[in-house]
This record gives sequence, structure tokens and C-alpha cells, in this order.
Amino acid sequence: MNLSVVVPTLNGREELSRCLDTLTAHVPDAETIVVNGPSADGTTGMVRARDDVEVLVEIADRTINTARNAGIDRATGDAVALLDRSFSVEDGWLDAVTDALADAAVVTGPTHRKLPAGMTTEAPEERTIAGRDVTYFNPGNVAFASHVLDELDGFDEYLDIGGSRDLAHRLAESDHEVTWESAMCVRSEFEADGGIRQKDWHAKYRSLTYRLVKNYGVRPTVARRVVAHAGRDAVDSLLDVIRGEADPSQWLGTGRRVLRGTALGGKDGVTARRHDAPPRRNPNGRSARRDRAVEVYDDRDDGPTA
Repeated sequence: MNLSVVVPTLNGREELSRCLDTLTAHVPDAETIVVNGPSADGTTGMVRARDDVEVLVEIADRTINTARNAGIDRATGDAVALLDRSFSVEDGWLDAVTDALADAAVVTGPTHRKLPAGMTTEAPEERTIAGRDVTYFNPGNVAFASHVLDELDGFDEYLDIGGSRDLAHRLAESDHEVTWESAMCVRSEFEADGGIRQKDWHAKYRSLTYRLVKNYGVRPTVARRVVAHAGRDAVDSLLDVIRGEADPSQWLGTGRRVLRGTALGGKDGVTARRHDAPPRRNPNGRSARRDRAVEVYDDRDDGPTA
């Protein structure tokens, strides 16, 4: 098996350096592709100074699905892994990928996160939606048979968030098996900065409704799932108001953003479903554009290309 590893990054030079070090140590024969877009922390110089990265793709778009597709476009392996720049592969990762892809189309594994109180590891996540069994994958630790990414046209670039979950729905529709392999481990160090990440409610519900409508159509199952999500979030936000952590105007504003995101995602999901049939269900995928890369430094060639 010839393996390509795609590592998207944005302003994470030190994390990326650690990630690449572990790839060199544990997966030395892989074709490593870094997609940088657009960092302002010296990432380009750091990557170009290394001799263990075959391809550096510079992009102007800041969205993760564009970065993923740009890397997949440059991969030549018959298997393609996607690795989060903040993760470090552990011993046994390559063997787990190789063994699993002998029988399955996609393999994913856990992230070991070091916490002050110990270690935590994710578990497999599965759902049944409209009679379809969907296995979600760890978007920062997953490997695909390359023909699957070609068949499904990569990731949907309409989505700023939720691109991996959208692909999981399409994999299930195409009957491609997603295998969970516990030995396919990556490690992430826990670092608390004391900050609180603010949710973009409009983006969340635009993404959720879009991918459900695109993949399943307008049906009661889809409506129930969106309403259930919104109900849980509404209760949580109301509790924040009761505790004095938010004011009522924020709660009402959140509701308006949820409604607007849901309406827009539903409308665009209907359009996407009409414009691209199975198995792809991806009118905004890899084949939709060829201008992602601003510049490419390819050590397989002799210099940068546009």
C-alpha cells in the first residue's frame, strides 16, 4: 500500500512541527502533504526547510474542507490519510491503517488526550437515520482508499463546519464500510488557555440542516432531528439566562440565528440534492474548482507551481 498523508494547517507552526516529527518516526515512507492556508506564523519557511515533506500547498481559503480537498488533489497514494496538525501518530498507527484498509474503504481511530486528571479517548459514534446506518469518523485521524474519495468527490466545500459528518452520510449511502481501529491512535496534549469558544449558531444550523436535507431529502426524520437539536440548545441557553450567565436578549438573538441558519441550510440543501445525484451528493466537491492552490512547492518536481 502506498500511503499519502494530508496535514491541513493554519497558524499552528509548533504543533505542525511535532506532528511531522512523529510522522517521520512512525510512517517514514509515506508521501507527506502539508496544506497551509494562509498562515502568518512562519509555517511556510519551517515546512520548506524540512526534507520529510514532499508537497507544500499554499491556499488563500481558510476553510478546512477546501484545505482537505487541495491536499487530496495532490496525493498519489492508493490510500490517503487526513491528520490534524495538532495530533501525533503513535507506534502501531501505520500497521493499523494498513491492516484495516485491506478489507474496508475507510478506517478511523481514537485520539488520546492528556488531561490534568488523566487520559481520555474517544469511542466510535454511530447513528441510524432514515434506515441508514451511519458511522462517523474522527476527522483528524482517518484514512481512505483513494478510489472512495474519487467516487464521492472529496469534501463538500459549501460547509464551513460539519464536512466530515456530511461525508459519513454519503459513505453510508454508498455502502462503504467505515472501520474503527483502536490501534490507530493519535495523541493530543491538553492545553487550557482559560478562554471560552463562542458558538456560531447560524453556521451550526446552516450546516446541520444542509447536510441532512441534501443527503435524505425533506422528510419528517430530518425535521425531527433538527428540532431535537434546537430544543436541546434552547434549554441549555435558557439555563444560562437563569444562572445569570447570559441575558434574555442574547437568548432571543440566538433563536433568530438558529432560525435563519436552518432556513438557509434547508434551501441550499434542496438545491444541492437536486443538482447532484448519488453516489456523490457533492455539487461543491473537488471537481467543482481547480483554483484552490495559490502556490505549490513539490519536491517530486523541481520548484514551485501556481
